[in-house]
Amino acid sequence: MSGDQRTRSADAGRADVRAHRGRGAAWLDPRLPFDPILALATIGLTVCSVFVLSGATEGSYFVTRQIVYGVLGVLVAAIVSRIDYARLQPLAWPLYGVMIVSIVAVAIFGEPVNGSTLSISLPGFSFQASELGKVLLAVSGSALLVQRSREVDSGRTTLLLLAAMGLPALMVTSSDLGSGLVYGAITIGVLLIGGTPGRHLAWIGATAVTAVVAVLAVLPAAGIDVLKPYQVDRLTAFLTPEGHKDVTPGEIDPTYQLQQAKIAIGSGGKTGRGDEATQQQLNYLPESQTDFIFASAGERFGFVGVAAILSLYALIMWRGLRILSTSRDFYGAVLAAGILAMLLFQVLINAGMNVGIMPITGIPLPLVSYGGSSVLSTYLAIGLLQAIYAQSRVAARRGPTVDRPD
Repeated sequence: MSGDQRTRSADAGRADVRAHRGRGAAWLDPRLPFDPILALATIGLTVCSVFVLSGATEGSYFVTRQIVYGVLGVLVAAIVSRIDYARLQPLAWPLYGVMIVSIVAVAIFGEPVNGSTLSISLPGFSFQASELGKVLLAVSGSALLVQRSREVDSGRTTLLLLAAMGLPALMVTSSDLGSGLVYGAITIGVLLIGGTPGRHLAWIGATAVTAVVAVLAVLPAAGIDVLKPYQVDRLTAFLTPEGHKDVTPGEIDPTYQLQQAKIAIGSGGKTGRGDEATQQQLNYLPESQTDFIFASAGERFGFVGVAAILSLYALIMWRGLRILSTSRDFYGAVLAAGILAMLLFQVLINAGMNVGIMPITGIPLPLVSYGGSSVLSTYLAIGLLQAIYAQSRVAARRGPTVDRPD
């Protein structure tokens, strides 16, 4: 999309928002269409999650709560899909403020778990601000880029967007490295589809590689530890899958989780071990309901099971790309890109770390890993994709509402 096309699309989107306000359009319109394939694939992943959790955990605690989260998530997605997403564009800075405040609130009032402060305990629920922040970053970051679409080729615009979207990433990285990486993926997705010049993206990539080398190698050698030792061990464990030779007696081998995950997946074979999935039953596989639920699915249901899960993700990506390409306006396309980058990055990293080709970062498998904040936030993102789809269909039926120059 050229600069002039981006500008006209952004102007059209803003004009459409003003037109809706002028007509006094309701916030919710139950008559809007929805993408049935996207809806079925999303619900299918939740069903898969319930089946995997039933074998990966004892009792009904996790299964029951995951079902509740799934039902609530479907309701959230259904409500959000009835909203004209363009109404969120003028709320970019307030939503950005909510994201920052929620992250700070967790840092101040959250309870440390395994050395990290990730959530605030609420009655019957643990609120993890970093999960909601993923969606809010896509919504607000997309709006900020569209607001500066006339100057998207400027280095100043790229730096401003990096600063705005990089701040929350840095804030969560200290306690939740995985979420910080997802924030970075969302930022790249927004910039890429938003039309940021290739030379700027190349500069960002080179800077990121330099930062990784500095944090993991150069600075520690100089006695400066940016990350906590356990974070470094988890990130580098996949490089030495045979185990660390310098582990002293009594210490936990940082490759233990990876080794057990690979054993679980390998033992599943083609069709899985079913109720004989001993890696889960004997608690050899750590975090089998969250970080390593992909390995749980592989052991219990085999290649067939994980292929079904990955196929559902492929359907979501396909429909998401279709929604992106047919979006009513520039904001919808950039927002869809941010959401798809969030989902794709999490799937690739989680599945990759379970099979030993990606670093262990604690990133959940969307809609499959147990967790209320993750499930609800992902359904919120799916609802936004459905909203973009609905508005594009309505716009196609109605025809052009804004005169555009030839």
